[in-house]
Amino acid sequence: MNILVVEDQETSRYIISSHLRNWGHTVVDFGNGKAALSHFCSNPNSIDMLITDWNMPEMNGLELVKKVRADARFADLPIIMVTTEGGKAEVITALKAGVNNYIVKPFNA
Repeated sequence: MNILVVEDQETSRYIISSHLRNWGHTVVDFGNGKAALSHFCSNPNSIDMLITDWNMPEMNGLELVKKVRADARFADLPIIMVTTEGGKAEVITALKAGVNNYIVKPFNA
């Protein structure tokens, strides 16, 4: 599976990407939503799943999710949000934006 990981914290991005690669996935990772969206738009058929943080510079994960979901071709793309934002209101907001699964940091791989 080809997974796009978007996480501004370098250590977290490395950990997530490393686990996914160890599990046999191909991973492309970026430190902000703007760079990830640019890659995604340039390579729309090369991404099978999106994993994104919420709070990032330039474009946050929620904005990224909304832009991806705005394209009908990606209505079924699995999207996971991995974030420190663990309140009920944040979870509901993310799910309404199109996130399929929500993981609160810190997490156990």
